[in-house]
Amino acid sequence: MESLIYWRDVKKSGIVFGAGLVTLLAISCFSVISVFAYLSLLLLAGTIAFRIYKSVMQAIQKTSDGHPFKEYLDIDLTLSQEKIQNIAGVAVAHINGFTAELRRLFLVEDLVDSIKFGVILWVMTYIGAWFNGMTLVILAFVSLFTLPKVYENNKQSIDTYLDLARSKVAEVTEKIKAAIPIGNKKPIADETDKDK
Repeated sequence: MESLIYWRDVKKSGIVFGAGLVTLLAISCFSVISVFAYLSLLLLAGTIAFRIYKSVMQAIQKTSDGHPFKEYLDIDLTLSQEKIQNIAGVAVAHINGFTAELRRLFLVEDLVDSIKFGVILWVMTYIGAWFNGMTLVILAFVSLFTLPKVYENNKQSIDTYLDLARSKVAEVTEKIKAAIPIGNKKPIADETDKDK
């Protein structure tokens, strides 16, 4: 996957990127069922045509090469129970972490984090007004194939600006936490001094 995203093999990455982008654009114009049916029909027509071509060539040349897709037919596609359990375990861990984080943000465990989350949600309302879901999926797909390579080629200058942005965000967050005493946890040493 990493070699595809970073365009290590340009031909493979181009094929995956082109096919994925065409599929996403088709889904944005037509229903998912229609796109799936047309792509499946195209694939089926191609494999049938190739099988007939190979059969005719074998008959003309009087060879016995066998089925042209034999190596693909012999591939074992069954999933082992251990693999499914591992995938399910990882999925459950991510879902549990996600729901715990949402609970923490919505129930205002940390006021500053909840305010940041509120700002993100507010920005998302504008993004939702400007773009539909499929457009965002297409933009994310294109970004997946472009941003890692751009970052790899310009790592030093991008890291400089990211560090600057992180320091500014940390500075503003600290100022907000200092200005708003609600939600700030008191140090344990202060609590023990009051108990004495």
